[in-house]
Amino acid sequence: MNWFEALILGIVQGITEFLPVSSSGHLQIGAKLFNTNTDGNMSFAIVVHAATVLSTVVVFWNIIIKLFVGLFKFKWNAETEYIAKLIVSMIPVAIVGIFFKDTIENVFGSGLVIVGICLFVTALLLIFSYCFKPRTKNNISFRDSFIIGIAQAIAVLPGLSRSGSTIATGLLLGNKKEDVAQFSFLMVLIPVMGEALLDLFGGNFINTSISGTAMIAGFFGAFISGLLACTVMLNIVKRGKLVWFAVYCVIAGIVAILL
Repeated sequence: MNWFEALILGIVQGITEFLPVSSSGHLQIGAKLFNTNTDGNMSFAIVVHAATVLSTVVVFWNIIIKLFVGLFKFKWNAETEYIAKLIVSMIPVAIVGIFFKDTIENVFGSGLVIVGICLFVTALLLIFSYCFKPRTKNNISFRDSFIIGIAQAIAVLPGLSRSGSTIATGLLLGNKKEDVAQFSFLMVLIPVMGEALLDLFGGNFINTSISGTAMIAGFFGAFISGLLACTVMLNIVKRGKLVWFAVYCVIAGIVAILL
């Protein structure tokens, strides 16, 4: 993988991380189109995911600062409750990461047919969340946080959109669109950064065949495009137009299977 291919894939990652169309699936489709060497792609995926996490931090900077200010008051308040719900949402993905990491990495190398099928599942989930209109709740409960966390854990499969799965699940549980969008983007911060640090200290980046220049190009491509996509996605969710992404997921799924 050269730096230009990495840049393009980074941009694709940044855009598709926040749109409900599966960034991991698009990375695999892009790698196939570029005919890049698959060795080291898992490390590259972690780098560009970390870049989009950083873009999330920038977009939600004021909210994150507010949460930390509330946390360091060392008493139970709205901020500490919200942080506790974020932690609860991370439990399922932590279990998957600890006990099923090797299995997941094998799935990432199992070909684009799995990606195509998972994109179809993403489309169905988006359609169902659009058609089903539950009574709206005032806030996300601890129970809802855990269920949304399960959706995030399942969405580690390539082609199954993380943002699409978590936002659709939150909507199906009756949460407000703007609340579940913010929660979906914030809940991924610690798991992705933790995975990146584990790989860094575990030496996985040293063993990758992808050059440092390509890694850097991919990182900045994902970061800049992620800033734009995150802001756009928040506005899209507020307008409730996620169903149109279902059509795109079907088309992308067909392309993946044909490739």
